[in-house]
Amino acid sequence: MIKLTDINKTYPGAVPLHVLKGINLHVERGELVSIMGASGSGKSTLLNILGILDNYDSGEYILDGTLIKDLSENRSAEYRNRMIGFVFQSFNLINYKNAVENVALPLFYQGVSRRKRNLLAIEQLEKMGLADRAHHLPGELSGGQKQRVAIARAMITNPSIILADEPTGALDSSTSRDVMALFRQLNRQEGKTIVIVTHDPGVGRQCDRVIRISDGLIIPDESIITDN
Repeated sequence: MIKLTDINKTYPGAVPLHVLKGINLHVERGELVSIMGASGSGKSTLLNILGILDNYDSGEYILDGTLIKDLSENRSAEYRNRMIGFVFQSFNLINYKNAVENVALPLFYQGVSRRKRNLLAIEQLEKMGLADRAHHLPGELSGGQKQRVAIARAMITNPSIILADEPTGALDSSTSRDVMALFRQLNRQEGKTIVIVTHDPGVGRQCDRVIRISDGLIIPDESIITDN
């Protein structure tokens, strides 16, 4: 599903910053993996490249059999909209839109009618146990509820891959466990390939595999026992 070969990324400047230094990474379809590393290790840059939000300088990124390299913004958006759902630490919800409207937003950009996209959004919210919060604004939701709305938004286009950037970073430990249980459910029951960037070892322990990155290099990965 995801194959990176010798990926390098340098940010220009007075002192160029070589962030990724020959990354080799293979994620199989249906895997639930975490990418762990300290601040500045390159994990967020790696996630941005996986999500086609940033380009790389050299190497090769194959996504579901397609080479991702120097795409136009339109082509990049097309791949993102069709294949990838994003979940962020800060939720990235629009404060003046209710839960249904936030979840439905990706379908708006795909030209889906308001009636259809709202029906699909409500279905996703029901799956997240938030049917009774469908018409509440983000400011009226708890942190865990906001993140479930964000996950519903990521799922509404039925992506093959979910990329999550510190999805439990703003949550307490109990809510974090609930959110991770939801990711495991999406992985096990719906077969989603899920990549989670985190600094939390507790999150890593709940994934099938931990990919450790340090100073722009991947340390040999390890398989771990998934919490049930």
